[in-house]
Amino acid sequence: MSSVVPNLLRILFVEDNDYVRETMELLLESPSREVVCCASGEAALAAFEACPFDVLITDVSLGVGMSGMDLARAVLRLDPQAWVVVSSGYSFDHGLAELGPHVRSMPKPIDVDQLDTLLDEVRHSKV
Repeated sequence: MSSVVPNLLRILFVEDNDYVRETMELLLESPSREVVCCASGEAALAAFEACPFDVLITDVSLGVGMSGMDLARAVLRLDPQAWVVVSSGYSFDHGLAELGPHVRSMPKPIDVDQLDTLLDEVRHSKV
């Protein structure tokens, strides 16, 4: 018997800060969500290429290597309709609409209620 959850929302969360990444993983977990966390843009892109996700949530600044914006652009090249949320400690809305119809920004620290509302929007768009 299969254990597939109907309408399972697959979330790729990318954050280079271990504490923030682990905390957000706990906050995002639910029976209707599959959460995969990565510490780098390169690891996240490899995960997305292997099996696309319903939504990418990434910090803008990821330390060494690929930035969150580089990752967002790479994911959007693979899937122009992808849902992407970029998060930053700074106000960050300018130019996001040009990236795609489902690209949003969310200030840090992330408001979990606001994120849950956005994830509901993503889920309803997939139905």
